[in-house]
Amino acid sequence: MATIKASLFKATCLALMDKINETGEEIIITKNGRPVSRLLPYRNKPKTLFGLHSASVHAGDNLIKPLNEQWDAE
Repeated sequence: MATIKASLFKATCLALMDKINETGEEIIITKNGRPVSRLLPYRNKPKTLFGLHSASVHAGDNLIKPLNEQWDAE
């Protein structure tokens, strides 16, 4: 995590925003040697977790196909 003085951040703000967007790295902005703010890339959060990994998880079999086995439910 990089740190930068507030005065230098003020002079290079737009360039730093582009850099953060490309690299995903976080920058801590300091004032008088103390951290006062954090610049990090904006990432869209899903509205719901349902279906979040639907493109990356695959089942190799048919999960709803009958098994043709007798169950003793009593």
